Amino acid sequence: MNYIPNILFAIALIFGIGFFAKNVKKLWRNVKLGQDKDVSDNKPQRWKNMAMIALGQSKMVKRPVAGFFHIVVYVGFVIINIEVLEIIIDGLFGTHRIGLDVLPEYVYGFLIGSFEVLAALVFVAVVIFWIRRNAIKLKRFMSPEMKGWPKNDGNFILYFEMVLMTLFLVMNATDTTFQNLNSGNIISQHIAPLFSGVSEGGLHIIERSAWWIHILGILVFLNYLYYSKHLHILLAFPNTYYGNLNPKGQFTNNDAVTKEVMLMMDPNADPFAAPAEDETEEAPAKFGASDVQDLSWVNLLNAYTCTECGRCTSECPANQTGKKLSPRKIMMDTRDRLEEVGKNIDVNKGEFVDDGKQLLNDYITKEELWACTSCNACTEACPVSIDPLNIIMEMRRYLVMEESAAPMELNNMMTNIENNGAPWPYNQMDRLNWKDE
Repeated sequence: MNYIPNILFAIALIFGIGFFAKNVKKLWRNVKLGQDKDVSDNKPQRWKNMAMIALGQSKMVKRPVAGFFHIVVYVGFVIINIEVLEIIIDGLFGTHRIGLDVLPEYVYGFLIGSFEVLAALVFVAVVIFWIRRNAIKLKRFMSPEMKGWPKNDGNFILYFEMVLMTLFLVMNATDTTFQNLNSGNIISQHIAPLFSGVSEGGLHIIERSAWWIHILGILVFLNYLYYSKHLHILLAFPNTYYGNLNPKGQFTNNDAVTKEVMLMMDPNADPFAAPAEDETEEAPAKFGASDVQDLSWVNLLNAYTCTECGRCTSECPANQTGKKLSPRKIMMDTRDRLEEVGKNIDVNKGEFVDDGKQLLNDYITKEELWACTSCNACTEACPVSIDPLNIIMEMRRYLVMEESAAPMELNNMMTNIENNGAPWPYNQMDRLNWKDE
């Protein structure tokens, strides 16, 4: 018996899964570069969010057309790949359609028939997505940040899916043993006549070629995910689980700043008194964030999870009025900078060496940050619970508290509050003069 195909298959499988595991380890290393954040609260709600949003696609269907076709692709692609289990067993042990040996013929036929219908639906949905991106050219796919690699990446995945679905159907159509069963070949029976003039040996070669390219294509697709926005296929689940459960308008406060403000507002406090022993906590080394290492690990997970769908940007009022702010670009820039930092660590044997760059200014400009109205439209629109606003606010905090680089209007307001106890530029004694007019 010739074991060479089985050995080659095992090598390809081990290499494909091993390379994927290596990239997952690198991704997790990069995510952990972020600051610690406790998200262990309210686990029942977190599990519910993951089930409803990541698994149930509840936020996708808020835009019905795109949502429907996305569910078709999502469900179809996941279910069809159940057959990968059969392919792996056949590849490792040299069997052929092992499912027929362990399942009743009608059950096997039902499963493969379902896979074929889903494959055809996925193919149609993917073609529609391609038309929306490249023929209709929806505005949210034509933004400046979507040129070059991001645009090509979106199309590459569509081509990948078209090819994989086609190979699956061709594999079934040219498998004479399967076609002779006349069970489960709901779609492939209509493709089989295209190969009617091909000899039995030729059909076998086509079937085996489609089988090999199909499984190798899946392994390539698996490893391509790390370099693609389609990493959200995997990360949407942890990202929705660790999503923010606080009310949308609730911002985080820095404990050191809060204590300072409380001290200033306490009329009985002695500002010159030494702090009590239990209050001698270290002040934060840095307020806010100027680079990815200053953000929380949840922010960095958000960046890797971004689908680049542009729903956040299309809902952003600042973007709609012509401002440079694009919440999608904020997430893409954060991910790009994080990848740059990760490569720096790889080159320098586990240590980050200052490269003279940072997320602020080199990737995200002050103009973008101050254009944000903090309305939370972007976080509400995101189908996988990404929070661009939190990154924006952390970088604003750095600008204000570390660089005193707030816009003039904001600096004037804060000076007035400090001096007059109100945002307006007049004495506290005159604050109620308006009622006499």
